[in-house]
Amino acid sequence: MRLGANESAFGPPPAALAAMREALPRTSWYGDPESVDLREALAAKHGCAFEEIVVAAGIDDLLGLCVRGYLAPGEVALTTLGSYPTFNYHVNGYGGVVESVPYAHGGAVQLEALAAAARTSHAKLVYLANPDNPSGSFSARAEVERFAAALPTDALLVLDEAYADFVDAAELLPAAVSARIVRTRTFSKAYGMAGARIAYALAPRAVVETFGKIRLQYGVNRTAQIGALAALAEPAFVAGVVAEVERGREEYGAIARAAGFTTLPSRANFVLIDAGTRERAERLSALLLERAVFVRKPGAPPLDRCIRVTVGTPAERARFGATFAEAAAALDANSLHA
Repeated sequence: MRLGANESAFGPPPAALAAMREALPRTSWYGDPESVDLREALAAKHGCAFEEIVVAAGIDDLLGLCVRGYLAPGEVALTTLGSYPTFNYHVNGYGGVVESVPYAHGGAVQLEALAAAARTSHAKLVYLANPDNPSGSFSARAEVERFAAALPTDALLVLDEAYADFVDAAELLPAAVSARIVRTRTFSKAYGMAGARIAYALAPRAVVETFGKIRLQYGVNRTAQIGALAALAEPAFVAGVVAEVERGREEYGAIARAAGFTTLPSRANFVLIDAGTRERAERLSALLLERAVFVRKPGAPPLDRCIRVTVGTPAERARFGATFAEAAAALDANSLHA
């Protein structure tokens, strides 16, 4: 069971699958380098201008554009220690300097400390995932607004909203595009199209123009463009996925408690189960893998004491519950023998 990569267990919207199947015979054609149809639909969805949308091959691609466009070699990019690592890969790969602030013990991003560090380090890029990966924590709209206002005026905030579909829109920043924020969204999570590699960003026109000078013009898959456009017409399907994920998070909490564990609050499509120590989390992860259940665990403290489990289908959640109980019992038995 693949419960480690935060892929959707519920698949893409049926209309997206149908549109992509129909498009396959024309795989010999390039995609639209400007993603015009999709950008028009996204601009209508978010109430912004066409020129304030850029489409890319996943959020990873967008993070690379942010770094290449707005971070010179030797300049500082700031993040939370242990947050989504691909941002760091781009910074390191293009000669930037990564600095970080740790999570609070309970998994929350320390926004005030992050803003203070940005001012001290003169950071040019600041990365915030909200909801966060891997913690699942969420910072409220007012908190994010204060955080953004507290950053240096020459810093660009990279706001990774990969899991924003699992949060009510009223809890997020307003739809208006900000001059100092790039907001990244994806079709990988609630839309179930991770393998298609397609995402987008809401950003000021000047930023979109900068990205246009350096992005790979034909880097977005044609079939993915067509599927993403069709997926936008299925909000009821996405709402069903969001509701099922919420039920799954509650079930995981009950599964953990029954075995004597706790979970961290999550607003994403996964849950962190607290094993107490890094060593116990590593052993628990290994015990699950021995039973053919793939999960992941954060690598940096304080969250390295946890395992991260993606919300599966009802059948997968039932199987996970039984398997987790076995693994937890084996973990406790090993502890007693030690």
